[in-house]
Amino acid sequence: MSQEHNQSLHVQQITKLKLKHFADLVRAAQLIFDPTAGVSGRNIEVDWHQFGIPDDVADNLKSLGEQYQYASPHIPVEIIWSQLTPETRIWFVENKDRLWQFEEAFPALDED
Repeated sequence: MSQEHNQSLHVQQITKLKLKHFADLVRAAQLIFDPTAGVSGRNIEVDWHQFGIPDDVADNLKSLGEQYQYASPHIPVEIIWSQLTPETRIWFVENKDRLWQFEEAFPALDED
């Protein structure tokens, strides 16, 4: 087994996070970066506090969303985990089961 695979399994075991949680986080980060999902002519101002996201966490996720704006949400766990601040990691673990709700509140990136 590779070191990256071992690290991925270690992170998942400690945090009880699954691959789907990481994919949900990437999709949420993409929406935090661009809530309009790239639709030109739309400008949406979002108060992320209303979604339970503190400013420092929103900033970290916005940066992640910018980096992976058009990427598949299935980015290796160890890569995503390494880019999260300690505050974002804590928020992620506490909110892992409600991340899918962000997609319900905003248009999906892959829809026309």
